[in-house]
Amino acid sequence: MKEFIITKNETERTVLVGLITPQQNELKSNEYLDELDFLADTAGAVPVKRFTQRLDCPHPVTFVGTGKLQEIKAYIEDNEIGLVIFDDDLSPKQLKNIEAELQVKILDRTSLILDIFAKRAQSANAKTQVELAQYQYLLPRLTRLWTHLERQRGGIGMRGPGETQIETDRRIILDKIAKLKEDLKSIDKQKATQRKNRGKMVRVALVGYTNVGKSTLMNLLSKSEVFAENKLFATLDTTVRKVIVDNLPFLLTDTVGFIRKLPTHLVESFKSTLDEVREADLLLHVVDISHAAFEEQLEVVKQTLHDVCASAEKPVIIIFNKVDAFSHVQKDEDDLTPIKRENITLDELQKSWFANLHDNCIFISAKEKINIDELKEMLYERVKAIHIDRYPYNDFLFQKYTEEEL
Repeated sequence: MKEFIITKNETERTVLVGLITPQQNELKSNEYLDELDFLADTAGAVPVKRFTQRLDCPHPVTFVGTGKLQEIKAYIEDNEIGLVIFDDDLSPKQLKNIEAELQVKILDRTSLILDIFAKRAQSANAKTQVELAQYQYLLPRLTRLWTHLERQRGGIGMRGPGETQIETDRRIILDKIAKLKEDLKSIDKQKATQRKNRGKMVRVALVGYTNVGKSTLMNLLSKSEVFAENKLFATLDTTVRKVIVDNLPFLLTDTVGFIRKLPTHLVESFKSTLDEVREADLLLHVVDISHAAFEEQLEVVKQTLHDVCASAEKPVIIIFNKVDAFSHVQKDEDDLTPIKRENITLDELQKSWFANLHDNCIFISAKEKINIDELKEMLYERVKAIHIDRYPYNDFLFQKYTEEEL
C-alpha cells in the first residue's frame, strides 16, 4: 500500500485547530498544539496559523462551532492554505462536513501520525504494521472516500438486493486487514527465532516519549550509527546492538517513541514492535528534562507500556536526558514564590526526583556526554546483578574474568 497521505515535494502551508475544554485548559491546549506543530513540521508542512475555541465538548457535526468554521474558511481563502490539521481525531461525519465546507485537505492527529509512520518505516515489519493501522483507520471512513461509488450494481444477472460498491470495498479492506495480521504473525515468529539465537545475554531496552534522545544515547553507548534526528518518530524500526561495559556484554534495544493521544488501534498494530520491550530484563526510560511537560510525557509512556503489558514488574531506570538544554532559573534567597515547573531550578528538580526514586534515576546529557560514565557504572551494576541472579554458578567465572581485565 502506498503512503496514506500523498505529500507533495513542496511544503504545504497549513493551519492548526484545537479545542479548550473543561478537561483540557488553555495551557494544555497550547502544549498539544505545540506538539501538533512539531508533527506537521516533521511531515513537511508549514503551520502558519492556529485556531482554538472554548467548548464543553467537540461539536458532533463540525468539531468546532459553525462561526469558528467560517472564520477558518475565510482565513484559508485569503492566505492560500491547502491543508487544515485538527488536534483530535475526527469522526467520519465531522470529516465529511468539514471538507465540504472548507474545500481543502483535512487531516486529524491520527492521519498525520500515520503519514509520518509511513515515511519512516523501513523494515518489512514496520511497513506491515503501518499498513495495518492505515487500513484500520480507513475502514470507518469509506463513506467519505467512495460516496461517488455508493450505488447498487445493476444489469443482467445482477438483479435482486445486489451489493453496493462501498460494501465491496469494505469487504476487500477487511480481507486485507486479516491478511496483514497473518503476515505480522509470521514476522513475529521470525523475530522470536532471532531473539532465541541471540543467546542468553541480558537484554536492556530504551523506551520513552518520541524525540527525547533515545537514538542519540543508543549511539553513544553502543558506538554505532543509528539514525537520530531532531524530529518526531525519527526511529520507527526496532534496533538491537551489543554493548560492552567493563567487559560485561549485554544487548541494548532502541524502540519507537510514544506520544500523547496515540490512537488505540495504532498501539495495537505496533504491539509486535514492542516484543523487544516485553522480553527485556531492564528498561531505560529516557525523559526529556528540558521539556515543559516532561512529567506528563513520563506518565504517557508508563501508561502505554502498561497497556501493552510490557512493563509489569520490570526494573526501570529513569534517565533524565538533555540537562544541557534545561532553562536554569536564578532565584534570590529571599524569594518565597511557590516552586512550580516555571521557576524550579535543575538542582531542586534533581533533589526531588532523587528523593522519590533513590538510585533508580540519573540526570545526563547524551549530546554533551554529561554524566555518561556514571550511567555506564549504573548499567554495569544492574546488568551484573541480573546476570548473577540468572546464572549464579557462572558468577565465579564472571568475577575471575573481570579481575583479569580480559
